[in-house]
Amino acid sequence: MNIHSPIEGKSSGDGKSPIEGKSFSLSADQAKPRKSRWRYLGWSVLPLIAIAVAYVVMRAGTPPPAAAEMPPVTVATPLQREVTEWDTYIGRFEASRAVEVRPRVSGQITELHFTDGQPVEEGAPLFTIDPRPFEATLAQARAGVAAAKSDLELAKTDLGRAERLIDSHAVSQSELDRLRARAQVAAANLAAAKAEVRAAALDVEFTTVRAPISGRVSDRRIDVGNLVSASKGADGTLLTTINSLDPIYFTFEGSEALYLKARRRGADAGSPVEIRLQDETDYNWQGALDFVDNGLNPRSGTIRARAVLDNPDLFLTPGMFGKMRLSSNGSQMALLVPDTAVQTDQAQKVLLVVADDGTVRGKPVVLGPVIDGLRVVRAGLVSNDLVVIKGVQMAFPGMQVQTEPGEITPVTREAVPLTTMSLPGEATFTR
Repeated sequence: MNIHSPIEGKSSGDGKSPIEGKSFSLSADQAKPRKSRWRYLGWSVLPLIAIAVAYVVMRAGTPPPAAAEMPPVTVATPLQREVTEWDTYIGRFEASRAVEVRPRVSGQITELHFTDGQPVEEGAPLFTIDPRPFEATLAQARAGVAAAKSDLELAKTDLGRAERLIDSHAVSQSELDRLRARAQVAAANLAAAKAEVRAAALDVEFTTVRAPISGRVSDRRIDVGNLVSASKGADGTLLTTINSLDPIYFTFEGSEALYLKARRRGADAGSPVEIRLQDETDYNWQGALDFVDNGLNPRSGTIRARAVLDNPDLFLTPGMFGKMRLSSNGSQMALLVPDTAVQTDQAQKVLLVVADDGTVRGKPVVLGPVIDGLRVVRAGLVSNDLVVIKGVQMAFPGMQVQTEPGEITPVTREAVPLTTMSLPGEATFTR
């Protein structure tokens, strides 16, 4: 097949086109590639057109997605209460005085005058040591006194007679001096004999071992019939021990930071303290700071101190653990929120608050101690802030929430074992 395509060109100088009257011919084989190319392009575009049409149809028939529902949270303004902040310490009770009872004379125990563990008063008899050897020694000393008195009287009589004869030169001066010396020796012998009587009387008195202080006596360490020794110091036989429990001491150690804090606010001997025992929920024991050591322990960085308490019924016993609190800065108004509402954002504590438009935002805060499940907020919060107290896990800064009004109330606490307490301070509502 021949295809004629007249093409007109520019005319030459003689007025005729150089290709005028000529024709071009394309064979059938040359025309096939052009048709195949257009067919390929048509089949390629067709699926794209179909996809576009389907998308338009589906888009037109699908309703727009519903907006996400805002999560509900419970909000409340901070609780405002007057609180007293305390510094807390863990310590032990100790006897205000402790005595090891040992005999002052040696001998055999013949009587026991107390029951193990009973309270005793100062001077009460505890043991009796066989007094008969000491009574015999006392009788002998008293006889020595009588003999010394007789010698002294004779010496004084001889001296008086010689002094009357000295003027008549019947007695020499040397004889008179000898008689005077004899009288002085007799007087000294009498004084020594009286001292022996007092010593022997003391030994007889020491045969009754009495309580040197008032307090609670321990168990007997020696039974009736045993021999005891009165050696000096700790070498003597230990009979029992007595602890003075009224008043009683509470000893504790505080860190250097707490010591500085207490000193800067004026805490010293006489400052009131409160103590609670391991099974108590309230501080039922009142006392006063009694002693602070004169230096810090360089190894532990702590300082030793002591409080004193009245213990009239002897309920408190040495060795018991207790938790003591010392007022840190008096009473003041504070804002409180549930401790569960506090979140941690890296190195800072954050509370979630809701603005008027329902938007959540985080507020960095400075926290204080916990009182009945409520955390004291020292800084970063104001009294009219709406704090998220429930649903905290569903709220994030920047999101919209539905708010429900709530109320912040203290939670009654139970007794907590002292070994689980790690906070350096606490606070209480001011009564």
